[in-house]
Amino acid sequence: MADNIQLHPVRKSSKKHLYYNSGRHSRYQLEDEASHLDEMPLMMSEEGFENDESDYQTLPRARVNQRQRGLGWFLLGGWKILCTSCCEWLAHTCRRKKELKARTVWLGCPEKCEEKYPRNAIKNQKYNIFTFVPGGFVLAVTMVREAVDEVRRYRRDKEMNSQLYSKLTVRGKVQVKSSDIQVGDLIIVEKNQRIPADMIFLRTSEKNGACFIRTDQLDGETDWKLKVAVACTQRLPALGDLFSISAYVYAQKPLLDIHSFEGNFTREDTDPVIHESLSIENTLWASTVVASGTVIGVVIYTGKETRSVLNTSHAKNKVGLLDLELNRLTKALFLAQVVLSVVMVALQGFVGPWFRNLFRFTVLFSYIIPISLRVNLDMGKAAYGWMITKDENIPGTVVRTSTIPEELGRLVYLLTDKTGTLTQNEMIFKRLHLGTVSYGTDTMDEIQSHIVQSYAQVSSQSNGSSNSSTPSRKPQTAAPKVRKSVISRIHEAVKAIALCHNVTPVYESRTTVNGETEYTEADQDFSDDNRTYQASSPDEVALVRWTESVGLTLVNRDLTSMQLKTPAGQILTFHILQIFPFTSESKRMGIIVREEATGDITFYMKGADVAMTSIVQYNDWLEEECGNMAREGLRTLVVAKKSLSEEQYQDFENRYNQAKLSIHDRALKVAAVVESLEREMELLCLTGVEDQLQADVRPTLELLRNAGIKIWMLTGDKLETATCIAKSSHLVSRNQNIHIFRPVSNRGEAHLELNSFRRKHDCALVISGDSLEVCLRYYEHEFVELACQCPAVVCCRCSPTQKAQIVRLLQQHTANRTCAIGDGGNDVSMIQAADCGIGIEGKEGKQASLAADFSITQFKHIGRLLMVHGRNSYKRSAALGQFVMHRGLIISTMQAVFSSIFYFASVPLYQGFLMVGYATIYTMFPVFSLVLDQDVKPEMALLYPELYKDLTKGRSLSFKTFFIWVLISVYQGGILMYGALLLFESEFVHVVAISFTALILTELLMVALTIRTWHWLMVVAEFFSLGCYVASLAFLNEYFDLAFITTPAFLWKVSVITVVSCLPLYIIKYLKRKFSPPSYSKLST
Repeated sequence: MADNIQLHPVRKSSKKHLYYNSGRHSRYQLEDEASHLDEMPLMMSEEGFENDESDYQTLPRARVNQRQRGLGWFLLGGWKILCTSCCEWLAHTCRRKKELKARTVWLGCPEKCEEKYPRNAIKNQKYNIFTFVPGGFVLAVTMVREAVDEVRRYRRDKEMNSQLYSKLTVRGKVQVKSSDIQVGDLIIVEKNQRIPADMIFLRTSEKNGACFIRTDQLDGETDWKLKVAVACTQRLPALGDLFSISAYVYAQKPLLDIHSFEGNFTREDTDPVIHESLSIENTLWASTVVASGTVIGVVIYTGKETRSVLNTSHAKNKVGLLDLELNRLTKALFLAQVVLSVVMVALQGFVGPWFRNLFRFTVLFSYIIPISLRVNLDMGKAAYGWMITKDENIPGTVVRTSTIPEELGRLVYLLTDKTGTLTQNEMIFKRLHLGTVSYGTDTMDEIQSHIVQSYAQVSSQSNGSSNSSTPSRKPQTAAPKVRKSVISRIHEAVKAIALCHNVTPVYESRTTVNGETEYTEADQDFSDDNRTYQASSPDEVALVRWTESVGLTLVNRDLTSMQLKTPAGQILTFHILQIFPFTSESKRMGIIVREEATGDITFYMKGADVAMTSIVQYNDWLEEECGNMAREGLRTLVVAKKSLSEEQYQDFENRYNQAKLSIHDRALKVAAVVESLEREMELLCLTGVEDQLQADVRPTLELLRNAGIKIWMLTGDKLETATCIAKSSHLVSRNQNIHIFRPVSNRGEAHLELNSFRRKHDCALVISGDSLEVCLRYYEHEFVELACQCPAVVCCRCSPTQKAQIVRLLQQHTANRTCAIGDGGNDVSMIQAADCGIGIEGKEGKQASLAADFSITQFKHIGRLLMVHGRNSYKRSAALGQFVMHRGLIISTMQAVFSSIFYFASVPLYQGFLMVGYATIYTMFPVFSLVLDQDVKPEMALLYPELYKDLTKGRSLSFKTFFIWVLISVYQGGILMYGALLLFESEFVHVVAISFTALILTELLMVALTIRTWHWLMVVAEFFSLGCYVASLAFLNEYFDLAFITTPAFLWKVSVITVVSCLPLYIIKYLKRKFSPPSYSKLST
């Protein structure tokens, strides 16, 4: 990072800081800090932070002397403070939201609820009847467009709210709409069905009383979460017994946090009363999907009180940057109109009723304000949306918000989700490395043949030794070291991968005559066609699927055992003695199993190379091969094993159980016991799994980077996974360093880590959501300034709310346009907060796609959407807007010249139909045809994405280009008016005929001058408008002398004035293009 950036702590008085924190949840709010920390330079040694964070709170704080309040205080301004306080209190009372409270929910009895809870309906609409109608009739076109968008949103919401669910009642099952579900209802959710409301998990068809759910719509994680049913209700013999018991659930008030829950389940009709504590593992949050079995739950939160809606920001009215720029220019034009009117009255000498004259001049110059600008732009936006939808190169693209297509051409930051957006969320086993030999996808058949051969040898040996008494339990470590054959090494590696995991095979259900769903007995039916694997990580499923493909199949698993099927169909049973689950701290998982046939006890372990290097025996290849696989974008796991004797295991088990019972430092003692086993383990193999990227992700990201767009990846996934995908997708280039921001929990740690980070140059940043929260709490401005200089930023473990906060942070601190792209429900907040939201319709559902401004089917389509359609929309609207302003300015200039010559008389130059025709039929079609113009061909825009950088600078529409158009309008208006006055001979009506005809021709020629690429419809529009004007001359005898306009004198005078008004501009344009051509013209030639 640049060393010259000074870092200063965020002051509490900072407006930006207060603005950012005001919308934040209470846990983000700052506590009072010691004043000396605010004065402390950020480049400080570590000694300054030896004290604990709590020391900050004990330092002395400034005391505020309260002023005595009396009559004097009231008279000297206190009354103002009181009035202000009363107004604020009144406003707060009117706007106050309903207070959220904890609740008691009776099972199956919604009518017992003490309060009225919100409807379980989804609402993405932005308006209601009171906020929509006052838009005014002036903006009729805008209202129609917004109404169409709103109707589409309503239809999408209605589709979601109309989904049918089975509700359990005393009379049996009834079908109920999602929007009609109430707190207290008992709802049945089938496999692969979306959970409609937040529920407590009561029962499941799974025999073990647990089920898996997919939460990718909620937190972006593809890991399946294991949920446990309430034991009391799971034990009930039948579903109907839920109504024969008297039970209720106490649930805490609705909160944002999706990872925690506190509640109680109480059954009153037993003696003693049954109480069960409820935690996050007993909940089924809305927008998650049931992955196994059928579940029954009682609804506790509905509608806007569900976790998913609380974590979703409300849809806002998005206004494009170009619209804001045009609004500023319109304000400048209004000021010019007022000033010009005042100048005219001043030059009159303020004689007579000058107020009336001022008003008349204001009306005469009203054409300076382009009233038709909004209509033209809205029609243009509709045309751009139609072109995007009809583009065959990006099929399936939908424009859901038609007000901001120009934003696609002004983006500086792209914030993207990872799972399902950059990746397909499909793990594929790619590489197995044994140290001396490596196997890839094309040599997996060799492994299969080795496995068949090895198990054939094992079965023959077991048959030959069947006469022997008890199996030998002597550990392998006692045997002398002998170089093992490749077959035995592959055998051990595949066996380790097939056993060391937390995967559960699940078999599809069959329906009985009674309609009850039951599952086939796993130990009786191991058919491959109906087996699916469930696990907390897709990597593990990929490994188990691979072992199945090479001949060793996991066919059954419960809490105490698992069974493998060999290529010959033999079933091997292993008893699970201990499991050590994967944690982000340990970065490894282990399992101790006993093989039933031999009684051998083996400790298997797999994990990240950083954790396993010190655990396995010395080798000279592991580090190098891990690096090679990482460069290929593969996610690596090191697999090792250790054979244990019965005595060794018993000793370990005793120490392990003792550690688990300890009261003090339990976690540390347990970890120490496990680590005693993790020594000198035998390295079996290194595996490489690929999370398949979406099609053409790498070239698309490279295209966006070359276009000057900075890409931030925001994901709820683990740090290691996010870093791996950042490398494999080339979001971080190969020669780029990565700075992994250390976990920080207080101000001192954040202070030191930021110092460390600012010394790095040109490196990508990887930071977790927790550390980001701490940095933003104390050093918001400094962190954003440093992060914005990084070529790429990866934020992992981000909650949906945090993603939206990062978007708002960039908008606030950089004032640049942001785009968010995602495909899951957890991305909706981010998409709605960004200036431009893009949703991908993928495996994670339609929620992000429906809430976005633009919906695409593949990530690669974003390249064409931005480079081609974004460019064209911005360039065309900029040209169209400025030309509509020019059209009003030129006729206002002519009016000003006319009034000046005729003693500042407030008399209109053109009246009646001439003014109406000028703004509509005579010039409307050629001007609007500018929406078909393009400066660069689509192929060229995609080949040279660097052209996009110019768009972000806003040079196509700025005060500079605006003043150039003002000068053109003043010049042409002056020439047209003075020329007509110089060349007319006898009657004033000839001035009107000459000047108006020259004006129409000038406007048509100026459109031709502005166009860069001709379209056949542009030619049609030019000649159609000219034909309409010539044809209408026969009916304009009220304004023109028909005898005069048919004479040669009229024709040559009009021609001369038109040439003088347009020819110099053509010459200037030619010279500028020759000596200072724009970048795109260099490419096109």
